[in-house]
Amino acid sequence: MHRFTIRALTARFAGLHDDEGMNTAEYAVGTLAAVAFAGVLYKVVSSPSVQAALTGVINEALK
Repeated sequence: MHRFTIRALTARFAGLHDDEGMNTAEYAVGTLAAVAFAGVLYKVVSSPSVQAALTGVINEALK
């Protein structure tokens, strides 16, 4: 039966810190999600019904 201590586990997994590309992958996924969200938001805001509603709100605010 193996007895694992924090020191033994730390020593065992010390060599597993080779994740240099991880940050780049995370940024790529985040950027892709932001671009997808921007595309959906653009489609919603550019629809005629939303444009009419926004124009009405702006006109009321400027009166």
